[in-house]
Amino acid sequence: YSDISLSSLIFQFPKDLSIHAADGLGSIAIDTTQLNMSVTDPTAWATAMNNLGMVPVGLAGQQLVTDSICVPGFDPSLSMMTGITPINPMIPGMGLVPPPPPTDVPVVKEIIHCKSCTLFPPNPNLPPPSTRERPPGCKTVFVGGLPENATEEIIQEVFEQCGDITAIRKSKKNFCHIRFAEEFMVDKAIYLSGYRMRLGSSTDKKDSGRLHVDFAQARDDFYEWECKQRMLAREERHRRKMEEDRLRPPSPPAIMHYSEHEAALLAEKLKDDSKFSEAITVLLTWIERGEVNRRSANQFYSMVQSANSHVRRLMNEKAAHEQEMEQAKESFKNALTGILTQFEQIVAVFNASTRQKAWDHFSKAQRKNIDIWRKHSEELRNAHSEQLMGIRREEEMEMSDDDSGDNPSKKLRVDDSALAAQAYALKEENDSLRWQLDAYRNEVELLKQEKGQLFRTEESLTKDQQLQFLQQTMQGMQQQLLSIQEELNNKKSELEQAKEEQTHTQAMLKVLQEQLKSAKELAEINGHDESQEINVLTVALVNQDREKNSEKRSPGLKSEKEALLIGIISTFLHVHPFGANIEYLWSYMQQLDSRISANEIEMLLMRLPRMFKQEFTGVGATLEKRWKFCAFEGIKTI
Repeated sequence: YSDISLSSLIFQFPKDLSIHAADGLGSIAIDTTQLNMSVTDPTAWATAMNNLGMVPVGLAGQQLVTDSICVPGFDPSLSMMTGITPINPMIPGMGLVPPPPPTDVPVVKEIIHCKSCTLFPPNPNLPPPSTRERPPGCKTVFVGGLPENATEEIIQEVFEQCGDITAIRKSKKNFCHIRFAEEFMVDKAIYLSGYRMRLGSSTDKKDSGRLHVDFAQARDDFYEWECKQRMLAREERHRRKMEEDRLRPPSPPAIMHYSEHEAALLAEKLKDDSKFSEAITVLLTWIERGEVNRRSANQFYSMVQSANSHVRRLMNEKAAHEQEMEQAKESFKNALTGILTQFEQIVAVFNASTRQKAWDHFSKAQRKNIDIWRKHSEELRNAHSEQLMGIRREEEMEMSDDDSGDNPSKKLRVDDSALAAQAYALKEENDSLRWQLDAYRNEVELLKQEKGQLFRTEESLTKDQQLQFLQQTMQGMQQQLLSIQEELNNKKSELEQAKEEQTHTQAMLKVLQEQLKSAKELAEINGHDESQEINVLTVALVNQDREKNSEKRSPGLKSEKEALLIGIISTFLHVHPFGANIEYLWSYMQQLDSRISANEIEMLLMRLPRMFKQEFTGVGATLEKRWKFCAFEGIKTI
């Protein structure tokens, strides 16, 4: 069978190839007919195919199935990235390469007949031929394994089926480089990799070879790809610029140049409230440009005067907005008060339901839910009450600031108002703590009742622990309440002392005024020397009264801790010649003793007026109380 030639074998392609569109995407299908051969012995046909290095295919009744032209793993987005529209290689005129087969059918390549040679497909059981990474814009392929007697004409005849060839560079050895016109033609050339090429019907080794087709990296291909990329980049920049220009906001209108006519129109616009903001910018630009001269000074003066007339309007608008804000604050405070009263009623309902008359009729789950709801409502009630107290404190502080800023004679009453505010705050805290204490007492009574009714079980043990815990918390609350009551009593006594001192100082001022009047009259009668003696006597009397008041006001030190605190505070205030507020002083003392409070420091400073004095700095909202060290001044006056 080795003498059998290809021409003697009846193995031809069907003459009628019908190409039709399978779907709307342009995929092409080729209808193949069955291959018939005039061979009586099928085994002889199989032996002949084995001698030719081919797998026996094409028996009677068997349909040939072809492979795709695309390399496995090829990314079609690469051609889209280079700006080339993807072209379907299966359109008519591009070659006789059949479409890809269905996935469930094994892939079998066909024999390709040319005028000068024949291409036999590789063994389908072998792995696909390997290729290198595809260079960007690749149009050139490397073809190796050519027969030694292959010429450029034969190579062109074989690879012209893949597309238009622009150049063939053949080496003296058995390889060449082929450059196509388009990139997709390279994929069709890669399809031929692995085929066995035989020139004519010769069996000589120089007339046969196994093709190896791979991507080749050429400078011309890369240069063209770069040019396309730059073109795409230019188009993208142009598109973005057009989009930015479309989305850019319009430019502001140009400001007109100064003229008498434009100035007259601008003066009319300045009088209109709706056009004032536009006109004032034009006026500012003209003044900055230097349009004001002797000739136009009067006109500019009238425009500035009309701009000044809008100040009253703006102040009225500000006052209206402030009034609206005050009304909103008042409505918010009223709403908050209503919410707080409803919270109080809800808490009262829970407290009434926890009494024994109603509590015994609830189940255990209902009692648990009622207890959780009551605690939650009490927490919300306390939070709202603290918020309302904070609003009232702010209002009182604002009122005190306004009074002190309006009338300087009221600065003496700032201390009284601050103490009254502190006393009110302590009273509110005392009330809230008292409510909490009542709630805890109710819980303790309920727990006692449950303890007397139920047996000694695990639940009763846990309730005993809860009872002990509540008793401890109640004791702590009682101690805190007692300390707050003591502070409240101290504040009240301080307020009473301050009021007594104020009345005493007012009476002393009246007496001194009367003495000064009588002294002036005597001075007019008796002469200048006697008046000096009277003034000296009055000053001595005033100093004696001050010393008496200070002795009454400042009792002796109670403990060694107070003496230590006085020394530290004196040292701190001595290095602060402009004084320091009580918060600043308290933050410094906190580092030394974390248990000390700001009220304790302030009470200690108020008890020693000959060592520490309080001054007010700032005006209005910036009003601030500062303490200064004045012991050295008292030594100088003695």
